[in-house]
Amino acid sequence: MKKGKDLIIENRGKKPREPISNTNLLMTITICTFIGMYLLAMFVWGGGFLNPQQFLDLFNNNAFLLIIACGLTMVMISGGIDISGGGVTALVTMACVVYLEDHGGTVIGSLLLALGIGLFFGLLHGILVAYLEIQPFIVTLAGMFFARGMVTIVSIAPRTATHEAFLNLKQMRITIPGMGYYGKTGIFIPAQIELGVVIALIVVIAVAIILKWTRFGRNLYAVGGNSHSALTLGINVKRTKFYAYLLAGILSGIAGYVYLLHTGAGDAANATQAEMQAIASNIIGGTLLTGGVGNVIGTLFGMLSLKTITNIVIASGLTKPYYQSITTGLMLCFFILLQSVILAVREKGAIGLLPEWLRPGKKDNKHS
Repeated sequence: MKKGKDLIIENRGKKPREPISNTNLLMTITICTFIGMYLLAMFVWGGGFLNPQQFLDLFNNNAFLLIIACGLTMVMISGGIDISGGGVTALVTMACVVYLEDHGGTVIGSLLLALGIGLFFGLLHGILVAYLEIQPFIVTLAGMFFARGMVTIVSIAPRTATHEAFLNLKQMRITIPGMGYYGKTGIFIPAQIELGVVIALIVVIAVAIILKWTRFGRNLYAVGGNSHSALTLGINVKRTKFYAYLLAGILSGIAGYVYLLHTGAGDAANATQAEMQAIASNIIGGTLLTGGVGNVIGTLFGMLSLKTITNIVIASGLTKPYYQSITTGLMLCFFILLQSVILAVREKGAIGLLPEWLRPGKKDNKHS
């Protein structure tokens, strides 16, 4: 048996385990919650939850929402808010359908149109919020109303895309090797994802890289954590906020095109409440409304958790829409309360009751 002195010498070269940051802790809680929730659903309800295609449909049906939420993650980390994503998405769908059907447009042209609309709203919001210092909620609320109004100006009636090249793109599916299910006839049906899912996952990876390994990403956390301190460190706070809203606008444009690839129709009712669901996905994923804390991987699992609880409610026989709204509201309140308690315990009290890796480190402040 080794003596205490021998153990000290043996462990002298080992680094102590780094405490987990607030961002990673909240993200880990969300991931564990989603996994536990889905496993419980598979065990209790079975049925569709055992079907790999139903899991992939969480992505197929909500790829556009994930893209909106990714843009909102950057804005919320910087301490702002953007509630125009759903309106911009609806405007993009209608504008692109009208362009393709009435003006003989091309697929590339429609994609550029979607990016242009998103860029316009991103520039507008960024200038008004960052440089004119108008409240972001008011600015993006006005943007949402403006976009929704413009949808009906572009076309009062819903429109459906019949453009051949676009339909070929819309019907494209990617088969997942080794995943699938047996239909009623006993034939194996492979699991598939839509092209929009690939786009959404690329966006998630790109935003994760931006937040983790770029100066702009680090600036977002600093500005959201404490804008005055960030300013004294030489960070251009206004420019950082401007780029956050600019990227959010562009991603809303991309989300609109992905939504169109999924539904193939333009309608004023498209993406209704998408902005609220994007905010909920971020909060469940560990992004704080106060800024400085958040992670796009947490946002991804926040969206999956939000949609999984909806499927659970439906599987329980509660098919009325208000049951889903009530459940979503309760889930949101639970995560807000959980985050508040965890952060309060880490930062203010009961530190001695926590294991070493859960205690806040010297650099584990609000924007860690």
